[in-house]
Amino acid sequence: MEMKIQNALNEIKRGISEIIDEERIVTLIKKYFEKGETFLVKAGFDPTAPDLHLGHTVLLQKMALLQKYGAIVQFLIGDFTGMIGDPTGKNETRKKLTREVVLANAETYKEQVFKILDPAKTVVMFNSEWLGSMSASSLIELTTTFNVARMLEREDFEKRYKSQMPISISEFLYPLLQGYDSVAMKCDIEMGGTDQKFNLLMGRHLQRVYGIGKEQAVMMMPLLEGLDGVNKMSKSLGNYIGVTEAPADMFGKMLSISDVLMWRYYELLSSKSLEEIARLKHDVEEGEIHPKHAKEMIAMEIVTRYHGADEALKAQETFNRVHAQNEIPHDIELFTCKEPIWIAKALVDCGLEESTSQARRDIKQGGVKLNQIKVEDEQLQLECGEYVLQVGKRKFAKLKVQ
Repeated sequence: MEMKIQNALNEIKRGISEIIDEERIVTLIKKYFEKGETFLVKAGFDPTAPDLHLGHTVLLQKMALLQKYGAIVQFLIGDFTGMIGDPTGKNETRKKLTREVVLANAETYKEQVFKILDPAKTVVMFNSEWLGSMSASSLIELTTTFNVARMLEREDFEKRYKSQMPISISEFLYPLLQGYDSVAMKCDIEMGGTDQKFNLLMGRHLQRVYGIGKEQAVMMMPLLEGLDGVNKMSKSLGNYIGVTEAPADMFGKMLSISDVLMWRYYELLSSKSLEEIARLKHDVEEGEIHPKHAKEMIAMEIVTRYHGADEALKAQETFNRVHAQNEIPHDIELFTCKEPIWIAKALVDCGLEESTSQARRDIKQGGVKLNQIKVEDEQLQLECGEYVLQVGKRKFAKLKVQ
């Protein structure tokens, strides 16, 4: 039994940045093995963007692992707090989202999380259930549990205060409301990214203040670096891999990461054991396995997870045909126009570029091909004929100029 508990704990601690109150986690797991008792794990998502990316799944996969050892996951959609906006890491007050946008995004999240979590062991919750009905007196009581001086100890608030940048009162309320979620949900463990530490500790503090009979442990996951290997994965930075992206795009993006970053992705995203990963890394370092093959293995694993094995194989074949053999895909979309057209406008009209100015920049940087030949003239006019346009390695379109 002790060995089972230790093995479970080793799996749980894999890739974790920090755990607060590890003893409580050990106790919860022990009760599950010995008595079959379940426990409550909370993770909150503010539905400010409609799509999940692999950075989000680091947390979700750890939650799914905990479900194997007795956790009932309380997947909290912050439909109430999402209308305030989490100020974490922001240097200005975030714009308030409308309720309609928040709820629409929330539905998208709900559809996606069950690609990873066990629906039978997951409860989807909305914090408007308790925060929306909170009275003014209850809210004032909540604000008395924490003082302004301690709130300003939070790094992002401190920086903004010293820089004389505005901080709204609603932003001070955000960590209090997130902490109160832990009171209402009576959770045993709360999970989040390392950037959420202040808010996660607030939950422990408020559970103690409100005397609910438990004080949550905290598990913090690292922030997964994006494709650039420097900044955290983020849609706003364009360095992300979305879980709903087309299989070929997902596979291609995975192959684009550096050989060094690949091992970070293995540690945080792969279902392989640490021992298996260590052996694989050793074989790569000894030259027995090529780094590209190791990268294809993690790419296949990720694409299979979200699209199935058949789609993963098709994505691999497409990638090899386009990139390794320098061929173009067979199923690219055909566009037509009735008169000669400027190359930059053609790229925009075919959906390969967002603007003609971006198209011109890509042409200057050598990122645009016409019939597999690099375009050097940004003023090129396409006369009557059929063309294959290409931007970067993965974006193609056919154009027929009549």
